[in-house]
Amino acid sequence: MDDIFVQLDLWRRNKENIAITTVVETWGSAPRPVGSKMVTTRSGGIAGSVSAGCVEGAVIEESATVINTGNPSLIEFGVADETAWDVGLACGGKIKVFIEPGFSIDSIYDTLKENLTNGVPFLTITYLDGSKEKTNKKLLVEPGGKQIGDLDWPEEGKAFLDEAFKLLDQGKSSTIKLQEGATLFVEAYPLPPKLIIIGAVHLSVPLITIGNTIGFDTILIDPREAFASRERFPHVGQLVQKWPDDALQELKLDNSAYIVILTHDPKLDDPALIYALRSQASYVGALGSRRTNQKRLERLREAGITEEQLSRLHAPIGLDLGGRSSNEIAVSIMAEIVQVRNKVD
Repeated sequence: MDDIFVQLDLWRRNKENIAITTVVETWGSAPRPVGSKMVTTRSGGIAGSVSAGCVEGAVIEESATVINTGNPSLIEFGVADETAWDVGLACGGKIKVFIEPGFSIDSIYDTLKENLTNGVPFLTITYLDGSKEKTNKKLLVEPGGKQIGDLDWPEEGKAFLDEAFKLLDQGKSSTIKLQEGATLFVEAYPLPPKLIIIGAVHLSVPLITIGNTIGFDTILIDPREAFASRERFPHVGQLVQKWPDDALQELKLDNSAYIVILTHDPKLDDPALIYALRSQASYVGALGSRRTNQKRLERLREAGITEEQLSRLHAPIGLDLGGRSSNEIAVSIMAEIVQVRNKVD
């Protein structure tokens, strides 16, 4: 929801009549992943997408009915009939979407808004079917145990909380079946990924731009004030003028951290690498040729970094796309980060 949240919040403040559509299950070559959303209004406003266009028209029609009746709807779309104008997915996949009236998130909205704004991880749990009284009831759950919402968590469903929090750790959303036969939709809102760049160099400019575009919180670290300035990097989320190892210690290097080291200066690179490789960061990459990297590995071994820790280092950095310009190298680095984040071999 974070990608359409600004528009959703504006429509709520303007007291628009809203329907929210969420992809809750997919099969085959579905065009959009589970958790994808589209928000529509009675006045014709549209934000987001659930199918890259192929069933949006039908969803909009059903959304109008949901807005008028106030009743949620669970709909499945399969393959389109190639010989007719039937609504369906030309890609050969199948999706199930849940369409709900906008007021159904009232019980969790204030906390949801606060958590999205402040980068707090959480889950939302929606009762999809199995009980007319409970359908579309919701619960927002934080890892610390806080629970907000209008869904009374069923006793037999408590065992599923562990499974739900595994989804949060994986950054995935999914349906979960209860023993009673009911279906819950667990939507994960993990910590936003952090792109942490060591080195205020020319390559950092397009790297920050791409990171911002695909939803990363961008952080640039460099103690050299002449390089690390807002004039040079007006688009970076956070600018830190400190030595890298000191700055990294102040940041929370959990699995939401993706670290890119670009300075080419061992005085800056090596302390940062030593700290980063011992952390839980999901990605650590360093710029440099193969020869430069061999010398770097020797220094890191002498500093006590183990072979297991060294195996986490992506160097030379980025996917080999054959590019040579700063923009092309930035694309290759972010492509590798996306590959790692999505756990694609």
